[in-house]
Amino acid sequence: MQTGLHIRLRAATAEPHEALERDLDWQGKVATLPGYRALLARLRGFHAAYEPAIALGLSDEAFFAPRRRLAALDADLSALGLDFFARTALPAPPAPRLEGEGAAMGALYVLEGSTLGGLVIGRHVGGLHGDGVPLAYYSGRGREAGPLWRTFRERLDGLASTQEGAAFAAGVATFEAMRVWLTTALAV
Repeated sequence: MQTGLHIRLRAATAEPHEALERDLDWQGKVATLPGYRALLARLRGFHAAYEPAIALGLSDEAFFAPRRRLAALDADLSALGLDFFARTALPAPPAPRLEGEGAAMGALYVLEGSTLGGLVIGRHVGGLHGDGVPLAYYSGRGREAGPLWRTFRERLDGLASTQEGAAFAAGVATFEAMRVWLTTALAV
């Protein structure tokens, strides 16, 4: 039975995905507003490094633009008191080398999946901290979430077989890089 690449990529990245979820302790991090802000700051650094690399690997801004999330992180961090200079001075991990569409799609798989999973975190944060807490990053994409995920999966499943290995390698590496980056302490 042939399955789509997104199903095989999910299986291939299951172990590093589980390690990220296990080690992150997102509930502990978001229990306080300073902890929530610190988590968003780490996520901002990650997106600041990965989004340009993904864009370069995809070479398709029309496809990638609605999937960018750096602006949402900036909006949340601004609302939590970090001005433009503080946000852009936040540390970021080294930018990955994502050569070709397969590698870019493998890395984007991790970020796209976090958009869907982030809805759970957003509801939790909103419940903890009330209506005024900024949730641009964790609010998802509203009605666009389904169509964006569907078109992402279609493009991923349509990758040439010669690009599949790069997608698997980049997906695993991105989950691992995200785990290391998000579980390293950062004071903001």
